[in-house]
Amino acid sequence: MRFSFFCIVVINGIGKDVLEKSIVVIGGGAAGFFAAIRAKEVNPKVRCSLYEKGHAFLTKVRISGGGRCNVTHACFEPKSLMTNYPRGSRELLGPMIRFGPREMVDWLKERGVELKTEGDGRMFPVSNVSTTIIDLLRAEAKRLGVVLFSGIEVKDIRFADGSFQFRAGQEEIVCTKLLLATGSVKGGYALARSLGHTIDPLMPTLFTFHIPKSDLRELSGLSMKKVKVSIGGTKLVQEGPILLTHKGFSGPAIIKLSGYAAKNLNDTDYQANLVIDWLPEISEEELKKRFEKELVRCNEIPKKLWSQFLGRLGITESEATKKQKNKFIAILKRDVYRIEGKSPNKEEFVTSGGVNLKEVNFKTMESKKVGGLFFAGEILNIDGITGGFNFQNAWTTGWIAGSSM
Repeated sequence: MRFSFFCIVVINGIGKDVLEKSIVVIGGGAAGFFAAIRAKEVNPKVRCSLYEKGHAFLTKVRISGGGRCNVTHACFEPKSLMTNYPRGSRELLGPMIRFGPREMVDWLKERGVELKTEGDGRMFPVSNVSTTIIDLLRAEAKRLGVVLFSGIEVKDIRFADGSFQFRAGQEEIVCTKLLLATGSVKGGYALARSLGHTIDPLMPTLFTFHIPKSDLRELSGLSMKKVKVSIGGTKLVQEGPILLTHKGFSGPAIIKLSGYAAKNLNDTDYQANLVIDWLPEISEEELKKRFEKELVRCNEIPKKLWSQFLGRLGITESEATKKQKNKFIAILKRDVYRIEGKSPNKEEFVTSGGVNLKEVNFKTMESKKVGGLFFAGEILNIDGITGGFNFQNAWTTGWIAGSSM
């Protein structure tokens, strides 16, 4: 059943049929879907419709985590959680206190979906398939009476006299509350801009580094559990696992660094120096003592990588001079590679930039410029590192927007 009705309004002096609704959500991803469900939970009598331009809802939920859906992260302390958001951490703190990872886990559990936590803190449905989450969200939307429309693009939003009017396919729609949850698509940003909002510059984040002149590319597939990586000339530093690829470097430490360095790298056209400390837990002084007699391999460094470093200097472990040992230590602690481009992480870029956060009230997710206009999810200039943090942003901002609407 559709909770909507036809009425006669006057547009530019001409009366015509217009479909009137209370709440309209534009965008059928995680944020939009969750907001629509929450709005109906709070007020079952409200008329709520959701429009999705594509022919399928929740597409990112379906493909996340290799089809398993990385729902959220087991970081339940809000201030610690905020360290995983390169942009938006200050604004998200209050919302995450109200509805964060713990609340999302409980919300799912109350509806029969259990999550499991992996060693790195990522949380997935016990079923290990994303359809578990999709099926639940769709069932909740149906149970509550959210009206879903797919394959329909929303255009030409106008705001006047406290209501929004726009075209959705062949229909003219009027609503009093409107949520933009269109993700990182140009059309969504254009709609926000048309309603007077500032769109902060858009740029990719969470990507791998191209190092075409690296002598380690032949070791593609080799990994280390803990290194320290930084962008030369900046204070941008991350620690964690690293992976050597045929194009350069990837792995969690690199992906996280790309998130925090997104603007710096974009400004330099992805040309910068990557500095690697291969042994962050061993000081240079400790290494000098360890290598006093000869270069004894550190167990933290894989044999192939160790041999590559020796070959770079043209030395052997037993015959290295003091000067050569110092150069070897410099490689272990301050190895420099030239970044000359990027690739998407697992075939997908996350986008930074979007609706300027100063123009949104994070207690309600309502626009400070247009009453009745709300935002949620990736359309905002908020992005998290990998591990379920971007989905949690969607759940959190969607929940608050839905509650407020």
